[in-house]
Amino acid sequence: MGTKGSAVGSGRRARRWGAFAGAAALGLLSGTGPAVADAAGHPGQTATPVKHLVVIFQENVSFDHYFGAYPVAANTDGTPFTADKHTPKDINTLRNAGLLTENPNQYLPKRLTPEQALTCDQNHSYGPEQYAANGGRADQYVQNTDSGKCSGNLFGEPGLVMDYYDGNTVTAMWNYAQHYSLGDNSFSTTYGPSTPGAVNLVSAQTHGIISVDPASGTEHPRQTRTPDPYAVTSPDAHGVGTLTNDPDPAYDDCSGKDHTSKDALGAMQGRNIGDLLNRRKVSWGWFQGGFRPSTPWNGEQGTYAKCSGTTHTNVGGAAAVDYSPHHAPFQYYASTANPHHLPPRNVAEIGHSGQANHNYDLTDFDAALTAGSLPSVSFLKAAQFQDGHASYSDPIDEQHFVVDQINRIQQSPQWKDTAVVIAYDDSDGWYDHAYAKPQNGSKDTKPGSSGKAADSPACQAGPAAAGGYSDRCGPGTRQPLLVISPYSKVNSVDHTRTEQASITRFIEDNWGTGRLGDASFDARANPLTAAFDFKHPNGKQVLLNADGSVKSVKAIPEHPAPPAGGSGPAATTGGSGNHPTTQNAGESLAESGSSAALLPAGITAAALAMGGAGIALTVHRRRNRTTTIR
Repeated sequence: MGTKGSAVGSGRRARRWGAFAGAAALGLLSGTGPAVADAAGHPGQTATPVKHLVVIFQENVSFDHYFGAYPVAANTDGTPFTADKHTPKDINTLRNAGLLTENPNQYLPKRLTPEQALTCDQNHSYGPEQYAANGGRADQYVQNTDSGKCSGNLFGEPGLVMDYYDGNTVTAMWNYAQHYSLGDNSFSTTYGPSTPGAVNLVSAQTHGIISVDPASGTEHPRQTRTPDPYAVTSPDAHGVGTLTNDPDPAYDDCSGKDHTSKDALGAMQGRNIGDLLNRRKVSWGWFQGGFRPSTPWNGEQGTYAKCSGTTHTNVGGAAAVDYSPHHAPFQYYASTANPHHLPPRNVAEIGHSGQANHNYDLTDFDAALTAGSLPSVSFLKAAQFQDGHASYSDPIDEQHFVVDQINRIQQSPQWKDTAVVIAYDDSDGWYDHAYAKPQNGSKDTKPGSSGKAADSPACQAGPAAAGGYSDRCGPGTRQPLLVISPYSKVNSVDHTRTEQASITRFIEDNWGTGRLGDASFDARANPLTAAFDFKHPNGKQVLLNADGSVKSVKAIPEHPAPPAGGSGPAATTGGSGNHPTTQNAGESLAESGSSAALLPAGITAAALAMGGAGIALTVHRRRNRTTTIR
């Protein structure tokens, strides 16, 4: 992990972090981030008929890994799949490119069976992904991202990185593509693993990270200007750099294996889409499996909630902890974090300001959906055993999660004006033959984990780094993108070049939030609108079985009006490790004394010591500009 920082070294440093923590507390209490220009219209007003967006954000899959043979399945095992005769022919797949039988890589791609669903993880780091793509030749995957030998009961074979599933295993994904819209030209916004992908989804950029000491909660270490090299890549003179790895978030009790690890944590500066939605008073939430802690925070300073006690087993019988902190992007930002994993006081609060601060357990999404009070924007993150990440998850467990969630949504009254987007954080390093020429270059020549320069020749030859921020070369690798909605095109393949930041842009455009700024990539990202036909809605409800086969296809049924207030059947939300609260729904955070509860235990005392006097901290960051953090 590299050099670790020291504890608090001086009174001045402690006062500085106290100011930072106090400012963070004020941001959390007010539910506001840095000011943005007001957009036209009223809160909740949308530019399209989509009133509810649900983003199901999964893990570590390349487009070719799931759709390389689409729509032709072997039908020798697993769930049978037969494509509709009207399925488009013009799809950028391995099969259509002739790369299943003739391939420039060391091994040919092989079809993986349902019995081979559990495989080992591939190398999906920032540099190796670039070198595997080899400037568009896509012929160096085995040398750069192949996992090598697998351990335990995980399936492996020479050249595993090249292999793919078909519609007999990823049946649900292929059936959703048959009935809705599939994007075959969608990429990571930058190269790299899970955390950069998740942060690109919510802030359209990965610059602005500092490293934090997990014991003291202080910037790490300030005096030497030397941040932890795993957490911060290419730091400037003030310790601010780019996120290219998977450090856990600074504002999360469950980070560092429930705060037992000494590894540095990461804190992001700048704005995210949650800040912009709060400014517009648009309801939203991040819902993640295992977010409800297995051991709740006891309310005392210096203590933490714990999450590691909640586990599930995958199809192979191996257990995985449900919650992964570095998959929770809003926990990297002080303004949008729920450090102690506090639950909403009641269902009506979900999506709105409150002690949960827009970060919830997946059970809270189910409660809001049942109550007819779905937030305008929802991000769903599966528990680890169902998120699709090789080594601890798999396509079959992932399919169970996706089908269950989309069936619930399609059977709700909100379905008539909802869009579900299925997207991925990164490719896991799995082979994909498609290549996006860099639109943003980087010239980081420092040796990476492989001993090569961090940035490949193709990235070094790309356009100048926007904002002067290194290590954001992209677009990166290609992943699946599915748009499922009564307004999406039917059995359609969208060839529009999109990226993770295109989802961010759709939210900005639909709810009129304005752009994030600071050289973020939402400004360059193409919109998702080509996946929709708003003039001719398909009006379909497509329910699938657990094995991904089609259960029923019919017109969207009529639903009775929801109960007044949308309060739902329960006063509090449930879930593993739930600890119901007794505050009234209308009670403010200040009245309930919850300001301390909104900060990590390591910085609570400093924040409270500074009081609520509107303290702001001025720091020098990013090309010697002066920025006030409020």
